Amino acid sequence: MEKLRLGVLDLAPVLNGYEVEDAIQETVRLAQMAEEWGYEWYWAAEHHDLEGLACPSPEILLAHIGARTSSIRLGSGALLLPHYSPMKVAESFHLLSCLYPGRIDLGIGRAPGGPAHASMALSGNFLQHVAEVPASLRSLTELLTGEYRYEGEQVTARPMPKEPPKVWMLGTNTKSCGYAAEFGTGFVFGHFMSDQDGSDILKAYREQFKPGKLRASPETMVAVSVICAETDALAEALGRASKASLVRTLVGSPERILDRLREVQFTLSNDSFLIVSPLQDYNHRLNSYRLIAQGLFL
Repeated sequence: MEKLRLGVLDLAPVLNGYEVEDAIQETVRLAQMAEEWGYEWYWAAEHHDLEGLACPSPEILLAHIGARTSSIRLGSGALLLPHYSPMKVAESFHLLSCLYPGRIDLGIGRAPGGPAHASMALSGNFLQHVAEVPASLRSLTELLTGEYRYEGEQVTARPMPKEPPKVWMLGTNTKSCGYAAEFGTGFVFGHFMSDQDGSDILKAYREQFKPGKLRASPETMVAVSVICAETDALAEALGRASKASLVRTLVGSPERILDRLREVQFTLSNDSFLIVSPLQDYNHRLNSYRLIAQGLFL
């Protein structure tokens, strides 16, 4: 069985008693400590007008975190493509790739990321934009590989980095994995958001994958929700105190979490995981990530 590879998927929560400014600094602290503890990825999620979440613009947060870290890969988990022009997305992530060479991941999602009126205020008819996702993905792929034309004229998403961002599609269903396979991106299965274990979805992605300029072979990650503490009993107590649904959450001591991750690894034939924490205390959240890393890396 291959070695587990871990990253952080951060929703940038604003927990009770904290100002937004302080919450964002806690997000930066998490990324810095994750790098120190051996995590390979820090990804920031995008949300709009959702109380308690502080990141509507992953690319801005990642630029800030990049300047305060040195090696951890930085990604969007996910940038919500239906809201945006593929040209603007390519330009932003090309710039990030120039600022932090070899460290940028562009994770793409299809969800609205917020309530209906916020989505309409942001980009108009969201359902129409979702229907246009295949065309947007095609344009984005061409922009990232320097092959895009508009009305027959070459258009370049400058600045062009020596090493472009690695592109991933995030999702919980066959539609998203189908896009990832068709356009030759990596695929991240949202285990913590799904009522399926994901084995059929990941199998379909791997079987249908079409090599291209973005990626020569299929690559997968699985996003899992984890609550880790020094003992199983303490982890379960923290789980009960959290507001999140624990149906798909792995809860326990470092030894138990490692066993559970190995079970998921065996079921899904997957070695890379993004860890989401539903904990409602920043120090407990940090400790959970520390203990997971300690159990795996140290």
